[in-house]
Amino acid sequence: MERSRQLQHLEQAERYVLRGEQNVSDQEQRIEDLENHGYDVTLARELLETFLRTQAQFLTHRDLILRELDRA
Repeated sequence: MERSRQLQHLEQAERYVLRGEQNVSDQEQRIEDLENHGYDVTLARELLETFLRTQAQFLTHRDLILRELDRA
């Protein structure tokens, strides 16, 4: 893949990573708010776990792109 295309992919991957970080942070805040008001947070925690798994995949993909760029 040409370098300019790889850089575009990296830019997109970085956006996903940043958005993922925001999703995790927002969900953690929601859980805290819900707990403070006495609500059951089981489903909210499950969603957080999904966000965390997705974030790990975003990071892995970004790191793969970075390694490819280093080799080019």
